[in-house]
Order: sequence, then C-alpha cells, then structure tokens
Amino acid sequence: MRIGIPDDGGPLVPATPATAGRLVGLGYDVVVAAGAGAGAGFPDAAYAAAGAAVVPGGEAWAADVVAVTRAPEHLTAPGPAALRPGAVLIAQIAPAARPDLVRELAARGVTALALDAVPRISRAQSLDVLSALSNVAGYRAVVEAAAEFGGMFSGQVTAAGTTPPANVFVIGAGVAGLAAIGAAGSLGAQVRAFDVRPEVAEQIESMGATVVRADDAAQQVSADGYAQALTADQEAAALRAYAVETARADIVVTTALVRGTAPTTITAEMVARMRPGGVVVDLAAPGGGNCELTVPGERVVSDNGVVVLGYTDLPDRMPRHTSELLGTAVANLVQLGTPERDGRLALDPDDVVVRGMTVAAGGEVLWPPPPVAVSAPAAPVPSAEEPGEPAGTPARAAGGARAAGGARPAPSFARWVLVALGAVLAALAVAASPPDQAAHFTVLALAVVVGFYVISHVSHALHTPLMSQTNAISGIILVGGMLQIGSADPVVTTLAVLASAVASINIFGGFLVTHRMLGMFHHSPGEGDRR
Repeated sequence: MRIGIPDDGGPLVPATPATAGRLVGLGYDVVVAAGAGAGAGFPDAAYAAAGAAVVPGGEAWAADVVAVTRAPEHLTAPGPAALRPGAVLIAQIAPAARPDLVRELAARGVTALALDAVPRISRAQSLDVLSALSNVAGYRAVVEAAAEFGGMFSGQVTAAGTTPPANVFVIGAGVAGLAAIGAAGSLGAQVRAFDVRPEVAEQIESMGATVVRADDAAQQVSADGYAQALTADQEAAALRAYAVETARADIVVTTALVRGTAPTTITAEMVARMRPGGVVVDLAAPGGGNCELTVPGERVVSDNGVVVLGYTDLPDRMPRHTSELLGTAVANLVQLGTPERDGRLALDPDDVVVRGMTVAAGGEVLWPPPPVAVSAPAAPVPSAEEPGEPAGTPARAAGGARAAGGARPAPSFARWVLVALGAVLAALAVAASPPDQAAHFTVLALAVVVGFYVISHVSHALHTPLMSQTNAISGIILVGGMLQIGSADPVVTTLAVLASAVASINIFGGFLVTHRMLGMFHHSPGEGDRR
C-alpha cells in the first residue's frame, strides 16, 4: 500500500524524514508532496534519503492512506477531492465540531481516523496527539509571554542594583498548565498555580511551583482526571482567588477548558487591576477564551497596558518539534495497524483504540464511538482476621495483612509444590555438605526467607529509597569479595571477582538513584516559599 503525505498548506507536516523511514520499514511505499516539510525545516532531499518518493501534491492525495495534520474543511479540488473511495484518512478532524465533514467523508467511502479522538487509556498514550500539542502550547505560551513582557523572568543581582523575578500565575494544571509551569520556572520566575482538582496539587509542587488553595472552589477527586463545571458557589470562590492572584502577577496563563468550552476565569475588572506591562496568555482561546478581553487569534492591549494574547496556533509556531510529535503518533498508529509488517493496513474494528478513532468507515458515520469500558478496581473486602472492618478501609501495613485493593490471593497448588521441592533440595544440600558448611547454609536460608517476607510487604512507592539503603549490604559484599580475590582456589577467586563486580554495579546504581531522588526535592535559593 501507498502512504501519501500531502502539503496541506500549513507549517506542520505529519511525517518527518525519520518517521517516513519507519513507515518504509513497515513495508509501505511512502510518497511526500514536494515542499510538504519545508515549513518545519525538513527538505525534500531528507525524505528521499529516508526511502520516500517526492511527488506532486495531487499524487500524494490519491494514495491508499493519506496523512495530514488537519482535515480540510471540504473535499474540494484539486487536493482533497483526489481522495478515492476506500482510502484511509489520518488527521485531526474535530468530529464533534465538524459533522458535515464527517458525513462527506462517509459519503465518499473514506475511512477516517481522527487523531484528536484517541481514547484516553494507557495503551493509546503513544497516539495521544492532543496531549502532545497541549504540552507544546503550554511551553510556547511562556515563550510568547516572555517576548511581550518588558522585564526578565529571573531576578538579577548586579553592582547597579537588584531586580525581582517575574510573578507568573497559571490557572489549570493539566498538560498545558504543567508545561507552562515548567517553562516559567526554568526561566527563573516565581510561579504560582491553581486548579479546582485537589489531586493535582502534588503535581504542581513537583514542578517547583506554589499551590494556590481555595478550599471552597475545590471539587471532589475526579473519576476521569478532568475538571467538571463549577457550581455557582465554587465559581464565586475561584473568582475571588483569581482576583487576588492576578493583581500580584506579572504574567497570567489560563488553560481552563471544560469539555472544549472555556469558562470565564479572568474578568475585565481583574485585567484592569493588573500592573501596566502585564501579559495574559489565554490557551483556552480556541474554546472562546478564559479572559473577557480575549479575541481568538488576536493580540489585544487593554486600556491600562496589559497585553492579552488569544493565539490559537501556538503549536504551529514551533513547527519542527510539533511535526516530530505528530509524525511519531502517525507512525505509531500505522504500526498498530500493521502487525505483520507487510505494508498492508489492517484496522481491527474490535480494537477499542481503533474504534474510538474511527469516525467514518464503509459509507457510515461512526461518530460518536461507544463509551470505553474501563475496569474499575475491586473494592477492598474484609479479611477473615478483620470481620468487622468495613469495605473501603485502607489496607494495613502489618505483617501478613492484605494488600491494598483486596485480600491477598491464596498461593496456587503449583507454587506450594515448588516451595516443597526447593526445601527438599536445600535439605539434601545441607546433609551432603561438610559440618562446618551447615551453619553457613542455615544462615543463608534464614536470610532468604526473612528478606523475601520483608521486601514483599514493602509498598511499591518505597522500593526506590529501599534500594538506596541496600548500598550498605552491597558494600559488605564488595569488601568480602575483595578479600577473597587472592585465594589460591581459582573457583573462589572467580566467584569473588564476579561478586565484587556485581556489588560495584549495585552500589553505583544505588547512589545514582539516590542522587536523582534527592534532586526531586531540591529547591533553588530564594524558592523557600514554594515548599
């Protein structure tokens, strides 16, 4: 089959030379329209070197599989009209907002896969274009704000005096919000952030920002990770918090979207109270905007000199990086549909990922897809030792208690057989050993049993710090191995060398992990108020 990469007129391209090479490796003939990657810095020669053919634009539209960054408004000539019946279109389609296009694709007999309709499940994360673009948009929002802001983000200490760091306030700690927090913090700004979902406070703090708390505006822990529409009381409490924070902020980044709709978070009155030269970057502009002064796609300056940016093309302003992310997602999707690596796209309609992305196929409109069935964790049940404990009580950490989420499953019969066989073999080894070795075998057996029961009952969250502590044990092994290297017995020397090498690797890895773990809690000077 032939995969076509047309030039859709924008700076982005859904296949880089690297991902085009991946598609060729899957057995496809890849054709790229001349100049399709020029806006992202990918020349035609790079595609040719990766094994793709550079062709006129119309030929790319006529391929068996066509990938574009965004689906066209209509299947008009000379480009999109070349889509033939039975072709597969891979693009951002926005099926909920463009039902006419979906019906047109279905009438043409095109199988349409919407990159912006990927189910939010773990297995589909490598195809999640929306999260990737949100990450780029959050980063670019800070870049745009820095270009508009009349000062430096980081505080400066010079012989002529000092300047304070910029104060940045971020509303919403989703993918875009966290990217904005990270970018602003890396530039040296003092960052504060707010989200109505209380469960994301830890993520905000992990990025080095200060959490702005408004308990009256906080929602219950969400089941799907997304914020819901606020009640009137919650909205009033949130607006009070926004008013306080925007008055002290130099730069405000808003990202609040509720199912594609942008609620008002920054009123005109709040903008009027900001200092002249302040900047508001409204990432929710495609949904109408969070700021009352936002004009989608435009730069607006308020009466008091505050710049309000409502750009809707922030990912397009970083075409090379965005194209790499889009190209990777497209290549991952094609690889999912090519299990045999034979150059033939075989879409499985029973695959929940493929079905969720398929908005038109076989002449029918398949949007919206059926809801994705997500397995809910089983509720904890009382164990035999705790008959009066209600369901949902957290699991105990005492020895022998059940793990969180339910009772510990009983060992299978095969497991008991293996344990018994191991015990018999150990007993025979002890019986056949010299008397002075029996004590060593006994100590080893006890150490294995004790170690197994101790480690198996440690929470997964503590495995990393536990590994750091085992450096002491590895140090003892290293010393013992080094003492035995000079033995006259070649077997003992060989084992000693191996033990020393393995222990050294473990010590080095333990210190490396410890260093990285401690780095998560490191705060730069002047950031003490972020704890």
